[in-house]
Amino acid sequence: MRTTRRVPADTWSPARAVPRSVLPPGRDWWRGAVGYEIYIRSFLDTTGEGVGDLMGVAAKLDYLDRLGVDVIWITPFYPSPGKDQGYDVSDYVGVDESFGTLDDFDRLIAAATDRGIRVLVDIVPNHSSDQHRWFQEAIADVNSPYRQ
Repeated sequence: MRTTRRVPADTWSPARAVPRSVLPPGRDWWRGAVGYEIYIRSFLDTTGEGVGDLMGVAAKLDYLDRLGVDVIWITPFYPSPGKDQGYDVSDYVGVDESFGTLDDFDRLIAAATDRGIRVLVDIVPNHSSDQHRWFQEAIADVNSPYRQ
């Protein structure tokens, strides 16, 4: 439950329509935070290919900041064969080319950090693609630790 708190003067500026919520320091920063989930595929396409992308998220950070968003939660943008709308992940440390590059992700993180917006990335390890290395190793050897 959200409680009403006095917002310190240094958390508000005339450019912001809504003052940033007052987040407690430490481990419980998320208590009372304003979150915004972004289904990247349909958010904002900056390349004209018809699919939202990381730079589209970055392009809307000022808008999200004005809304008072403290944290954005981005749905999976990992490489995927696309059999399950991107939830069939084939590489958990990469970026699917339809969404951009790792450099685009780094730029998004830096731009969000500059605005005091945290970024959560949806990780779905139970949705590994049959093309993921873990899956391939599991089916290649009956004694594989990935098969257990």
